[in-house]
Amino acid sequence: MTDEKNIDDDYKYTRANYYELLEKGRESLDLMIEVARQSEHPRAFEVLSNMMKQMSEINEKLTDLNRKQKELKKELPEDNRKITNNNLFIGSTVDLQRLLNQKPEESVVTIEQTPE
Repeated sequence: MTDEKNIDDDYKYTRANYYELLEKGRESLDLMIEVARQSEHPRAFEVLSNMMKQMSEINEKLTDLNRKQKELKKELPEDNRKITNNNLFIGSTVDLQRLLNQKPEESVVTIEQTPE
């Protein structure tokens, strides 16, 4: 569950940062439009063009962030399922073959202990 919480927290934080960048960029863009109009200097229009490009790139990154967040959530295991690594099977190869060949509804296995 902590992985999903981390994904959600990071997503919200990054999304908020992108929105803040877009808001500040929009304000700066409006100011730069006025500067370019008043000065009619080629450099002012070049800066304006670069700002517009950067704003569109931030919008693309925001869209990519949404897509990546959905992909990450799909990769998480279901809530009720736990991942088990490094299993140890104690039994003969015949027992293992029986276990592997069982149908899903027969997945419960009773192991009998032999007296030593």
